[in-house]
Amino acid sequence: MDDFSPSDLKTLLHSKRANLFYLEYCRVMQKDGRVLYLTEAQKENLYYNIPIANTTVLLLGNGTSITQAAMRMLSQAGVLVGFCGGGGTPLHMATEVEWLTPQSEYRPTEYLQGWLKFWFDDAQRLAAAKNLQEARIGYLQKAWSKEREFKAEGIDFNHPNIQKALNTFEQRTQKAQSSGDLLMIEAQLTKVLYKYIANTTQHPDFTRQHQATDHANAFLNHGNYLAYGLAASCLWVLGIPHGFAVMHGKTRRGALVFDVADLIKDAIVLPWAFICAKEKATEQEFRQQVLQAFIDHKALDFMFNTVKNLALQELSQQQIEEQGL
Repeated sequence: MDDFSPSDLKTLLHSKRANLFYLEYCRVMQKDGRVLYLTEAQKENLYYNIPIANTTVLLLGNGTSITQAAMRMLSQAGVLVGFCGGGGTPLHMATEVEWLTPQSEYRPTEYLQGWLKFWFDDAQRLAAAKNLQEARIGYLQKAWSKEREFKAEGIDFNHPNIQKALNTFEQRTQKAQSSGDLLMIEAQLTKVLYKYIANTTQHPDFTRQHQATDHANAFLNHGNYLAYGLAASCLWVLGIPHGFAVMHGKTRRGALVFDVADLIKDAIVLPWAFICAKEKATEQEFRQQVLQAFIDHKALDFMFNTVKNLALQELSQQQIEEQGL
């Protein structure tokens, strides 16, 4: 196969790409200028094409392997590759997904420079964290108001319990003096959201446990790691290292991934995890539902726009649009 320029494959902006793949028990390889995955059937081997020019993230689960040639093509296409445990989550919750980021000398630097302008100032970093929380709530309102399935389940953004929790959240967020305060305030809101969704979807005895094996907890773990994949891809494209977090602490190497993933987790992953658990869906059915919801609600677009606006806060809106990816 002739060598090609990475630009030959980057026909789609990362923020517009549609696919996030999770594969298990297969071999990923390059064949005839394409990236394929091979599964072993009882009587024959089956090859399936991966549309890498329209893919943001590739998660490799249990029983997978990948060739050097396939990694080279994925890197040229700018696809983020991650190794994870079964079902898209780690085998042990203390173990993070190991990301293999494509290497490129020509990614933008203005977003990193803009991020660092405020990151070393405690007050500005706290302001950025508050902006992320504000964006998160705005996205939750739009997603919950737009999604027909949520309405059918009785999930209502304007429910008195939700509005009371959000008013308290907003007041406490404005008064927060540190990222630690914000994390505590966020945890209190998340507890209310979990309780509301659990009761609405007939899971009154639900307890959030990362290592639990019930459907709701398993789907939450699974969906969260899909969100982490989108967040990691967004940050890689913008050239912002994962360690420059604004909320989750300076001691966690990938903490900014968690900050950005939180923008969409409560809006999409949380409700669908409980709805799919109620319907006794399979992991594959849940994954397909969440990935479709990411597309329907333009989750990756929202991540890009939010992070870019924070990083380029000193630039005009026209400059932001002109430098869009």
